[in-house]
Amino acid sequence: MDVLAIRRALLSVTRKDGLAELASFLHGQGVELVSTGGTMKFLKDQGLPVTAVSEVTGFPEILDGRVKTLNPRIHGGILADKDNPAHLATLAEHGITPFDLVCVNLYDFASALEKKLPARAMVEDIDIGGPCLLRASAKNYHSVLVLPDPACYGEAIALLKRGGVDLAFRQRMAARTFRITSRYDDMIAAWMESLTGAAL
Repeated sequence: MDVLAIRRALLSVTRKDGLAELASFLHGQGVELVSTGGTMKFLKDQGLPVTAVSEVTGFPEILDGRVKTLNPRIHGGILADKDNPAHLATLAEHGITPFDLVCVNLYDFASALEKKLPARAMVEDIDIGGPCLLRASAKNYHSVLVLPDPACYGEAIALLKRGGVDLAFRQRMAARTFRITSRYDDMIAAWMESLTGAAL
């Protein structure tokens, strides 16, 4: 599809700058906001209605928050090709509502590196769900807009004010997303290589 209308958004960010403006704008456009953890609390503190991810999945956050969004009711809603009738039928069969926008940025592993935390503490700053959400959304840019950092919010809002986000913008955001996740993985790999076999 060329122009994508936004009706449902998943917001899960480490950096909160610009989030209040983006979420308020989306809410004003009638977009359902879905979130988790600290992002959900932040949005509620802004007076915005938010649906918890656990309400969507029917499953609580577990393992100290390590598992929140890794669920077919989240990833099915992100990865469905909205131009594919079979995909839409599968969503309907399983009661899955699609997402149109995914706004995610990653745990701040760079700050953990600067603090030179012990390895056991460092691994807790390795984001798993975030990269999965970002990569799934970027892969499916024909059907989903991914916003991987606050610098993207203003242009997205401007486009939505004009009626929707076009395919070229979604593709550009997808490419930006893969650059971000690639650099993130490189940073983690370099740290792990530096351990030279040290025990966790």
